[in-house]
Amino acid sequence: MGFLEQYVEGIPELDMEASRAAAAHIGNLTVPPGALGKLESLAVQLAGITGRIKPSFEKKAVIVMAADHGVCEEGVSAFPQEVTTQMIHNFLSGGAAVNVLARQAGAKVVCVDIGVNNDISHPELVSRKIRFGTANMAKGPAMTRAEAIRAIETGISIVEEEVRRGVSIFVTGEMGIGNTTASAAVMCAMTNTEPAKAAGRGTGLDDERLKHKIGVIEKALQLNAPDAADPIDVLAKVGGLEIGGLIGVILGAAANRCPVVIDGFISSAAALLARVISPEAAGYMIASHISQEQGHRQLLEALDLRPGLDLDMRIGEGTGGVLGLTLVDAACRIVSEMATFESAGIAGSGV
Repeated sequence: MGFLEQYVEGIPELDMEASRAAAAHIGNLTVPPGALGKLESLAVQLAGITGRIKPSFEKKAVIVMAADHGVCEEGVSAFPQEVTTQMIHNFLSGGAAVNVLARQAGAKVVCVDIGVNNDISHPELVSRKIRFGTANMAKGPAMTRAEAIRAIETGISIVEEEVRRGVSIFVTGEMGIGNTTASAAVMCAMTNTEPAKAAGRGTGLDDERLKHKIGVIEKALQLNAPDAADPIDVLAKVGGLEIGGLIGVILGAAANRCPVVIDGFISSAAALLARVISPEAAGYMIASHISQEQGHRQLLEALDLRPGLDLDMRIGEGTGGVLGLTLVDAACRIVSEMATFESAGIAGSGV
């Protein structure tokens, strides 16, 4: 048994006793039953994840996995591949949208080069390059199975390092021109969805280029025949290195009893694969928002996740996930700071 299999076996189930205790506590707060909606279910989930009725998360991290995609050769993106490298420098200088929103949420941004098709040197960059971008999945597998496993294990190692630094909640983020194409292919392989219903406009494709993108996905799926019963096979054949890294982030968070806030379409594709690898990991996932990318709603439904926000966003990077941290903070404050009927001297039946 390899490291990944052993690691996944160690992912614990949620603490249902803590969840029940949190639900009972919420039932005594000075609001009508169910009045706080999704915040209540989120608070119960956080209790189950952490084993604490009143959890708090002082250190937060957005893990931005960055990698390039060989399928960009097919002209599936409105932007050139060089933008991946340029955006990484933007992350590292603190000027990207995810940096701005992370500062607001009190989270740090950890940028990881897991497969950028360029040599990048920066003191703040976490360099874990597996290869210089994936191969063109329209001509063959995106990567080898060994590389796919290594990508997942890289994500796990990043989380383990951050947990040792005191981080207790994670957000999935990504950067990689062409990664909506890979994510749509993953979705199609795992859910038997037609590419025309999974592929979206990504960074802003017009109708003609979207039609071409759909054709490329169809070709990649037919050529590679990914096995839906084997998520690592799907990752290797039509996925991306950053998608593999995010699978590892999700599994690593779950193994350490840390919530992991899922961002948009790409992160949700990674979450779908992670859920098949470890069904227990699903309980640690929190859906932050629903994006404008076609297929995201169906992916969330496949994951049985209810997004907290609907802001018409489609930027990626972890931006929606960082905004989701505000909901986590709100749920924590509700259970830790709100008065109960007894403490406030209010008759519960009169509210």
